[in-house]
Amino acid sequence: MTKTDIIIIGAGAAGLMCALTAGQHGRKVIILEHAEKPGKKILISGGGRCNFTNVYASHENFISDNPHFCKSALAGYTPDDFIQLVTKHGIKFHEKKLGQLFCDSSARQIVDMLLKECGNSDVKLNSSERVVSISKDENFLITTNKDHYSSESVVIASGGVSIPKMGATGFGYDIARQFGHRITATKPGLVPFLLPEKERKRFSEISGVSADTVVAVGKMSFRENTLFTHRGLSGPAMLQASSYWSEGMVLRVNFLPDMDLTNILEKNRSSKITLGNFLSGMLPQRFVSVIVPENIAAKALNQISNAELKEIALILHDYNFYPSGTEGYDKAEVTCGGVDTRELSSKTMESTKVKGLFFIGEVVDVTGWLGGYNFQWAWASGYAAGRGIGIKN
Repeated sequence: MTKTDIIIIGAGAAGLMCALTAGQHGRKVIILEHAEKPGKKILISGGGRCNFTNVYASHENFISDNPHFCKSALAGYTPDDFIQLVTKHGIKFHEKKLGQLFCDSSARQIVDMLLKECGNSDVKLNSSERVVSISKDENFLITTNKDHYSSESVVIASGGVSIPKMGATGFGYDIARQFGHRITATKPGLVPFLLPEKERKRFSEISGVSADTVVAVGKMSFRENTLFTHRGLSGPAMLQASSYWSEGMVLRVNFLPDMDLTNILEKNRSSKITLGNFLSGMLPQRFVSVIVPENIAAKALNQISNAELKEIALILHDYNFYPSGTEGYDKAEVTCGGVDTRELSSKTMESTKVKGLFFIGEVVDVTGWLGGYNFQWAWASGYAAGRGIGIKN
């Protein structure tokens, strides 16, 4: 039986941040990671360069059934705090767009930084060690495929169920339920859409074409690129919308967000150029050939009727897609939903039902937008729990 102060299950972004923070407070920490290496999702993020935070992160960029819950943790550990840590380790970075910060070199630098900080605090990391069971008497008793542990506190940082090929499982939800916690409805988030067969066949002709768009879903809208794929719709705008989408909802897409097409066409009604060629000056030609009816696209502007003009403006400013679904957890960057935050302390992430039990990161019902927000939640929630455990010492 190995005795320790804290067992953290999961060596991802949240788990490593929690470990180094608790370790800095003098606590004895062991991380149990079922994969052979830590930080696997960090390494693949941002195309291998890790979009490690967003300078504009606030509670408004997160989805939860309890939307105010994340405020405390996000205020307690800000993007500036993580930037200071990155700078301390000499990691060069840049802002790509919309406040998104990426490593200049490699995501490996972020993992190495976290592991170095953990090492400085004597945190022990056990990889390829799978938890078999957790129980609680006076302390927590954890059985793995390699050992038995006793600890005062247990932190669940095992993530959601997105990208199962990387080892993601519902372990964290199972433990939460075991100890009497509710799990809010889960679904894939930041995930590409599938289109119905007829529409998929039509738009598959322009697979790989990307366009600047505003995509609206319900009351939310996002200004980013939409990418057509052989199966449906992707790109940043669509990934953002997916976290707010439910079956049966419409996606309303404006393909010319900075223009008033009706006004532009009215001003050029005397032109003999065909509508298709005219629109190709604003949008990719392949896209125009698919989305604009051929009989109208072939007409010269001076031949287009008022009804046709309105039809084209509606198509390009308010095109309605009704997805048949999404590509699911296999392609989802995150899991929406999770451990109900109404049963956690917003300051420390500790369970209000079981003393010494903590939930952090993606396993919790807090989901960020695309663009570094989910990493910021990992850092903030991990820090909140690490500090909360640490100051009890």
